[in-house]
Amino acid sequence: MSAKHSSGTRPRHILLGVTGSIAAFKACQLASNLTKHGNEVRVMMTDAATRFVGPVTFDSLTHTATRTAMFPASEYATYTDGFGEARVGVSHIEDAKWADAVVIAPATANVIAKFAAGIADDYLTSTVLAATCPKLVCPAMNVHMYENPVTQRNIAECRELGFRFVDPTSGLLACQDVGKGRLAEPEDIERAIDALFDDDADDAAPMPLRDLEVLVTAGPTQEPLDPVRYLTNHSTGKMGYALAEAARDMGAHVTLVSGPVSLDAPEGVDVVDVTTARDMFAAVSERFPGADITVMAAAVGDFRAETASPQKIKKHGRTTLTLELVSNPDILAWAGEHKRTDGSQVLCGFAMETEHLVENAARKLAEKHCDMLVANNLRDPGAGFATDTNVVTILTPPDDVDHDHSIADIERIGRMPKTGLARLILDRLAALRGANTLQAA
Repeated sequence: MSAKHSSGTRPRHILLGVTGSIAAFKACQLASNLTKHGNEVRVMMTDAATRFVGPVTFDSLTHTATRTAMFPASEYATYTDGFGEARVGVSHIEDAKWADAVVIAPATANVIAKFAAGIADDYLTSTVLAATCPKLVCPAMNVHMYENPVTQRNIAECRELGFRFVDPTSGLLACQDVGKGRLAEPEDIERAIDALFDDDADDAAPMPLRDLEVLVTAGPTQEPLDPVRYLTNHSTGKMGYALAEAARDMGAHVTLVSGPVSLDAPEGVDVVDVTTARDMFAAVSERFPGADITVMAAAVGDFRAETASPQKIKKHGRTTLTLELVSNPDILAWAGEHKRTDGSQVLCGFAMETEHLVENAARKLAEKHCDMLVANNLRDPGAGFATDTNVVTILTPPDDVDHDHSIADIERIGRMPKTGLARLILDRLAALRGANTLQAA
């Protein structure tokens, strides 16, 4: 994240609100990062937040007094006017005028409800109500609190009022429940803050996927053996869903073709639910011709039972069972063969390997006629199924086609959150599409 200002211009003014959640410790890292990147940061805390993190921590990280009281007897009730004279002001109003952006991280269900209702009963909520700058809300709470219809209604109302949101992630929560409710990682919040300022910039720097059609596949497929059993794999769909959400945030019209997963459908994305590989092939083949960028992140089953039993297969004393399997459609290969010839359509595949990563991925890149292939090794720590992070190698066709030894151009990406990796992948694909269309012209 950059400070988004050049020499001779003032730093960005970011007002960081911290509310009463165990995730308040992540706000310390966020405040530190923002300050190190050249921003001026002021922190305001609710009384409940101070039970988790002390104000002196933020004082030290931002080099500014932390706001905790509605009627403070401290230096942050003063300001310097245009003539260089110190004056006493209404502190929460002065902070609201000072801020270029207000960021609430973590934001509890309680404070989101207050924002939706316009309640101003402490320093933080009063300042937010007075602020006219962009406001970014980063929820963190128990999964059942987050999914409660009242909370979802309040979030929807806040969106209508102009608040921006960084959605929480899924995982094991502090209360030991598992689900959506974890505060987004600081780097993802920083990226969203950058987007606030990008949106206020002129059209010289538009979102890289603005008005493009992006098609993403995600999750596993299930191939029935009988009415009870099926063949599948361990994919959870997290990478594909992160790609769909990132493409949406980058300005694209997104269609997500998803196998069976337990993830919530992303807001603002057209989701097509499928079960089998043939279902997915039908959905993709119908929508692929209109896609500008297609990312095949689904873990599609290569084989299915030649005949699924109409009744449950019984053991009946047997110790072995023979299944006849037949090949499923190769969706990625089909797409590679049906790309538009003018270079305006970019295709990205994924490959999960357990050995010879680069060799196997390079072969797939060439055989499937992909513009990019993202490969990972199941055995790498932090990579693979059911994780919030990934470790990948990105392969593209070699620039120097005259040298047979160059099987692909390779970029290795270290462990990072799938949300951040999704943005990186889409940035690369947007650049590829731009280069292709420029070359075609």
